[in-house]
Amino acid sequence: MSDLSNLLLLLLLGSVVGLWLKLSVARERAVQEARRQCQQHGLQLLDETVGLRGVGLRRVHGQRRIERCYGFEVSIDGDDREPGRLWMVGSALSRLSLPTIAQAAGELPVRAALTAPHDNVISLDSRRRSSDRLH
Repeated sequence: MSDLSNLLLLLLLGSVVGLWLKLSVARERAVQEARRQCQQHGLQLLDETVGLRGVGLRRVHGQRRIERCYGFEVSIDGDDREPGRLWMVGSALSRLSLPTIAQAAGELPVRAALTAPHDNVISLDSRRRSSDRLH
């Protein structure tokens, strides 16, 4: 009986290590995507890291997939810290939330006030129909 319990313990330990490695690879992919999005939008990624904020299910092409939400901080002008979020399904970016920047002609960027916490979330799935939305 002790051989069976040792085998189960070893399988459990192997599963935990495998899950940890898979999540580490997914986190590194999220860091790369956050860097790319910040560079594309003229923002500075602070601390060069992301943190897992949540996990949920999302329908992608009729199938339910696990979607991970990562939070990070960016700077618009080097003197501030603003929150950003990105959602990943597998290794693909599905949604993005960055600070809103309003820029008048010839003026420096100014942060715009948000009326709701997720007003600036951009869904990247162009196939998503309005009837699929929850709200």
